[in-house]
Parts: sequence; C-alpha cells; structure tokens
Amino acid sequence: MIELKGIEKTYAGEDGPVHALKGIDLTIQTGEIYGIIGLSGAGKSTLIRCINMLERPTKGQVIIDGRDMTKLSESELRKARKEIGMIFQHFNLLSSSTVYENVAFPLRLAHMDEAEIQKKVMPLLELVGLSGKAHQYPAQLSGGQKQRVGIARALASGPKILLCDEATSALDPQTTKSILGLIQDINQKMHLTVVVITHEMQVIKDICDKVAVIDGGVIAEKGTVLDVFTNPQQPLTKEFISVLLSNDLPAAFRGGEVSDTPVPGSYLLVRLTFIGDSADDPVLAGMIRENPDVETTMLFGNLDQIKRTPYGRMIVGMTGEPAAIDRALSYLKSKNLSMEMIGYVKRREVSGDVA
Repeated sequence: MIELKGIEKTYAGEDGPVHALKGIDLTIQTGEIYGIIGLSGAGKSTLIRCINMLERPTKGQVIIDGRDMTKLSESELRKARKEIGMIFQHFNLLSSSTVYENVAFPLRLAHMDEAEIQKKVMPLLELVGLSGKAHQYPAQLSGGQKQRVGIARALASGPKILLCDEATSALDPQTTKSILGLIQDINQKMHLTVVVITHEMQVIKDICDKVAVIDGGVIAEKGTVLDVFTNPQQPLTKEFISVLLSNDLPAAFRGGEVSDTPVPGSYLLVRLTFIGDSADDPVLAGMIRENPDVETTMLFGNLDQIKRTPYGRMIVGMTGEPAAIDRALSYLKSKNLSMEMIGYVKRREVSGDVA
C-alpha cells in the first residue's frame, strides 16, 4: 500500500517560493492501477517523483508498506527504490547499448552475476514482446518498442510498484492502446501496484481502477473511475471527461433556451447513463412500450467501456401530457441507471436535419 500524508513540495523561485504540492493525501491499495491526471504544471510529475523520493517532500510522509520513506537514509533509499520501477515519456534508453544491455543495466549496477542477469532479462523481453530484438539498438526500434524496453528495464529489479510518468504521451493512438494493454497484463500477472501519471482521460478510462484529479498542487477530486466518470464534481474533471463524453445538446436543440417548466412545442430532454449489465438492457424500449402516450425520440446514444465495465449514454426527447411524462420518468427511475433532467427545449430546423 502507498500512503501519502500531507505531502507538500516547495521550490525556490526567482520571485519567491513556488508551492508545487499543497497538502496531498492519497491512499493507493496494493494491486491497484491508480491514475493521477492533471494539466501541465499541476504538480502530477512532482507527486510521482515524491513516491520514489527522487523529490524529497518539503513536508509530509510517503509510507510504502508501512515504512516512512522520508525517514530513510540515502543508502536505505537506494535499497528501497529497487522495489519501485519507473517508466518515462521519452524512454530514457542508452542509445549505444542493445535492447538486452538496456534491460540488464540496473542488474549490472547491482553487481548481479551475468548468468543470473540472462535468466532475468530474456523472460522479461519475452513478456514485453521483444524476445527477437535483444541485439538491436534503440535507433532500430519504433516508439512503442522503445517503451517496451523501458518497461522491461523497470521490471528487471523485481519491483512491487510501477510508476508510469506520461508513459504513452509520445506514442500514436494504436501504439498507446498496445502499451496500456501490456501494463494491464503486467499488473495482473505480476500483481504490481501501478501509478499512472497522465493528462489524457482516455488512458484513465482504459486501464485505471481509481483516479485523482490534481489541480494547482491539490487533489481536486478522487474516487473510482466509474464514479468520477458518471458523477464528476469539479469543473476541471468535467472538462477532462468532456473530451471523451460530450455534454453538448443534439444539433437540432443547440442554442435554444432551456426551461425548467414545459414550454409549448418543446421537448423534455433527459440524459441517461447506463452502467454494467444495464447498458445492454432494452430500457428505452420497455419505457416506450409501457408509456405509448409519450412520444419518445432518441437524439443521441453511444456504448463504450470504462476499463471492462460496459458504459452507455443516451439523450432522449419526450413530448406528451405532464402526467404521462411523469409516469415514463418513474419507469426510468426504477431501472439501474443515472438520469439527468436537462430541461425543456424547442427543436429548431437545422440544415440537413432529418426529423
């Protein structure tokens, strides 16, 4: 387990102290993939470097498996860091060394016997899908292959924790997907605790169990990825999520005045969120079948996954008598879904719009 208690980090700046971290409290359970997301300069990279004590906090405690890292001597820290692997955005490989030598590098620093090094390195290269690249040099590899070397090197010392500092930011989307899949695989096979630093919500959605949103050196919001995605509380969180899950109204209703009460000729717009098994249930069809006196139109819908959990969103428009609409809404409330009342909006004609 990783516990951060009251972590502060202050740097000396030209115009006075710079407070990079301001009282961070965070608990990461053993075996979790925990995401920390924030804008550039928010403090997320400083935070991850405090976990392995490459940055020593100005105040607070970094407790790993019950041991306060801030109280260790430099020699004790060097030993403790062997249980914490780290991968970086720009790979940090030795360009004049082969793939094999890059992965073997931390083991040679630890004065391990060459025969033992080989026993460790070759299985790691197989794990990351590079067993046929052992004698190639970084310049001969793609970006994704270089990151796979970085991952193998981070695992060489047998760590319990893997820190990923913007590990996919320099990669194309398809390669990012394969690297994230590899990190998930390693998390499961090796029972590692993984901390992922990123500015991309897609990364959080794809592999993380929990997430903390950092803003200006403080934790603005944290929780399970499902909870944060389906019920974001802070403006910054909503901004991150909006990149993946647009909250815009359908084109035919944009720009119209939204009313809390019925307006002649308006539709009641309702945003529905389905999680887990309910994402596959024909909830809308059931509601229409039981409430034929309500005209219901699906205006937007998509089905996705948050990690491995099905997740769907839909916007529907309803017209009809208020009592009939109330019955339809009661039906929806009885199902395992989240419902947000957007309001009453008049439909407008849009070029190319099909009713």
